[in-house]
Amino acid sequence: MSLYLPIIAVFLGFFIALKVKSHSKYLNLLLAFSGGFLLAVTVVTLLPDIYKAQNDLIGIFILIGIVMQLVLEFFSKGAEHGHVHFEQKGNTFPLLLFISLSIHSFFEGFPTHQHSDLLIGILVHKIPVAIIVSSFLLSTQLSKTKLIVFLILFSIMTPLGSLVHIVFEQDLGHIKVWVEAIVVGILLHIASTILFETSKDHQFNYKKFISILIGMGLAVVQMLF
Repeated sequence: MSLYLPIIAVFLGFFIALKVKSHSKYLNLLLAFSGGFLLAVTVVTLLPDIYKAQNDLIGIFILIGIVMQLVLEFFSKGAEHGHVHFEQKGNTFPLLLFISLSIHSFFEGFPTHQHSDLLIGILVHKIPVAIIVSSFLLSTQLSKTKLIVFLILFSIMTPLGSLVHIVFEQDLGHIKVWVEAIVVGILLHIASTILFETSKDHQFNYKKFISILIGMGLAVVQMLF
């Protein structure tokens, strides 16, 4: 069942984008909540788990994950953390956006079958991302067929990452912890970017701050119980 949840989250985001025209205010709060949740899960659960392997290269692969996400965002224009500044010409399939989002989704799905708390965090994060991406696609001249193909392929990337981990777990050996370290780097970058992006005119946004605290708090509570 857990393999289907990311797919449901993507299409839930699509239907929200389809039905709700003005959602930017609430979307920012949901993104802040998801950033807090993801950061808490990453720091409290994933980091301690990968360092149990006592592998000297873990820190390097965390850095690789951060750099990789920076490169992916060059092509996705920041869709993973709430911003799409993507120039779409005509009805051409947005291939660079699709590839960058798919690589990100594939890696974040890799450890989810062993970490239910991470799965929840990714679902919470994937809904606002799906809303943002869907809103962008709906604003373009992309045909309905291409739009649906984009969403279907994008939605299966996280379950695909989980399946690869499940099927090849015995064969991966020490590579498994390296891939998980890359995922940690990706999530640290995404979560910190969401949390530390400045508000308009660099003003303190108490609503965003509260959303972040609630996200962190709920993540810690559900991990404890």
